[in-house]
Amino acid sequence: MWLCHKGAAVTPEPAGGTSVAGPWSSTGRERASALLALADGEVFEGEAMGAQAPGGIAHGELVFNTVLSGYQEVITDPSYAGQVVAFTYPHIGNYGVNAADDEAGHPWCRGVVVRDIAERPSSWRATGSLDEFLVRHAVPGITGVDTRRLARRVRDYGAMGCAFGTADESELVAAAAMETGTTGRDLVSGVTTEAPYERGSGGLRVVAYDFGVKETALRFLGELATVTVVPASFPAARTLELEPDGVFLSNGPGDPAALGALSGTVGELLGKVPVFGVCLGHQLLGAALGARTFKLHFGHHGGNHPVRRLDTGRVEVTSHNHNYAVDRASLPDRGATATEVTHLNLNDGVVEGFRCERLAAFSVQYHPEAAPGPHDSRYLFEQFRELMEDRA
Repeated sequence: MWLCHKGAAVTPEPAGGTSVAGPWSSTGRERASALLALADGEVFEGEAMGAQAPGGIAHGELVFNTVLSGYQEVITDPSYAGQVVAFTYPHIGNYGVNAADDEAGHPWCRGVVVRDIAERPSSWRATGSLDEFLVRHAVPGITGVDTRRLARRVRDYGAMGCAFGTADESELVAAAAMETGTTGRDLVSGVTTEAPYERGSGGLRVVAYDFGVKETALRFLGELATVTVVPASFPAARTLELEPDGVFLSNGPGDPAALGALSGTVGELLGKVPVFGVCLGHQLLGAALGARTFKLHFGHHGGNHPVRRLDTGRVEVTSHNHNYAVDRASLPDRGATATEVTHLNLNDGVVEGFRCERLAAFSVQYHPEAAPGPHDSRYLFEQFRELMEDRA
């Protein structure tokens, strides 16, 4: 078993003779030794997988995800821009990859950490291995890491910078310490579409703001409406010129507090058209109404978070991927912008949903489209349809 250490002089073996594609071969050639360093100086041993990082160093903000399946959907979720994803489930890659499971055109995360990567996937749907997928998309990774111990450290000390690869330990520790994370950063501008495009053929008309939108969300919206997907910076006036029945605010990466212009756009739409937000869209809706956001200690990343729907008392098992949340105490409770909290996370009490009935707006922090995750919350798309039809 690979163990973590702190301060020990461990030097990775050179990857001599390997191709630029990656420091290993799925045919069984031995992997190169690699290290994962955290910003607090903790170091974990492992072996290189995926693409070879430039200079032998990949870095980003480390988060852990607890899903048992759906690794491809996680890796291709644009909400992970700027982050390195550690999977706590011990075996990753078992069923390979398939283009139908991509949530974006390519991965946006900076790297992947696993305990054990499956060398030979077993699924009739597989068109390749996860190793091959990471190489093809230039995503570096590290396997052989004690990811459960790693997750406990992040849980105890919070999300932090990390660096991993085949470089010397001192270089990796220094790179991890310099990693700035996602706080105060606009990562949406790097993942949003450059030009509008259309999806779906439903009878209603929806404008979807792409802050890092997932394909599955567009598929569900497309069953309700003809969807015009627009860049994050698309002006509110141009959206209203399209005469939509509703506006969808998508998921996305980074710190909502750094996106004042986008929350301003949302504010210009409120009261003029029904609005439905998820994840980052939920946070931007809150900011547009005057609420504050804050960074969670280690975020919510997984497919099994219990959320209580307050109007029915029903507990939904939900899919999560976010590092920031809306401060409940800052949500307005009177006047035209009065809000009502609709969902709460049963793990830590974080606001998972609210609505502003007077402005025909509602949102949830989690992912009702799932992918990966359970389907308990897909009724929210139907609620959006009903809201649009009521306000038509």
